[in-house]
Amino acid sequence: MTSRPSRPRDRGIPEATVARLPLYLRALQGLSERGIPTVSSGELAAATGVNSAKLRKDLSHLGSYGTRGVGYDVEYLIYQISRELGLTQDWSVAIIGVGNLGRALANYGGFGTRGFRIAALLDAAPEVVGRRVAGLTVRHIDSLEDVVSNEDVSIGVIATPAKAAQGVCDRLIAVGVTSILNFAPVVLNVPDHVDVRKVDLSIELQILAFHEQRKSAGRQGSDWVDVLDA
Repeated sequence: MTSRPSRPRDRGIPEATVARLPLYLRALQGLSERGIPTVSSGELAAATGVNSAKLRKDLSHLGSYGTRGVGYDVEYLIYQISRELGLTQDWSVAIIGVGNLGRALANYGGFGTRGFRIAALLDAAPEVVGRRVAGLTVRHIDSLEDVVSNEDVSIGVIATPAKAAQGVCDRLIAVGVTSILNFAPVVLNVPDHVDVRKVDLSIELQILAFHEQRKSAGRQGSDWVDVLDA
């Protein structure tokens, strides 16, 4: 097995900072692609929606303070953040559940340029197993343990129905996978040493609906003020 992704918090970096580092990295990579060599904290903050003071504090955890009057060296800061996030090496990923979401994830071209290799696709459905998706043959879920071992899988992506997710999670952990990205609409029970990131699209949509409702109520209130003032 390969070593697991390093955990920035073990070096005293706050979780909130860790969550913002990918935002900084994405903005910096955009600057690099445009040939921009340096960026001020204000410019980088504006590009990521973070205030300048918070950004400077975040980057100070990496030992990067920029140069007064010049700013941050874009390429070096990309390297620093990539190193801290464990992206200076490739991580093998297995996607379990090759329905519409699993196929979309497998076909996403951005993983390879960010340090992640989709090493295996697994499913239980007879009509899916054996198909070619994104250049890989979908394997049966029964081979999960062998696949994790043979492909040196470091990260498991669960895109199964809710009722199957915990069982898949338990099997991943039993074979040594301690980093899991969960798309299934269920909370996974895992030991303390296992890191789980949950992506729930329905929750995100509900949050947006809440804000949309508030905005709508505010517009209606404004309309009533206009009528009363008329």
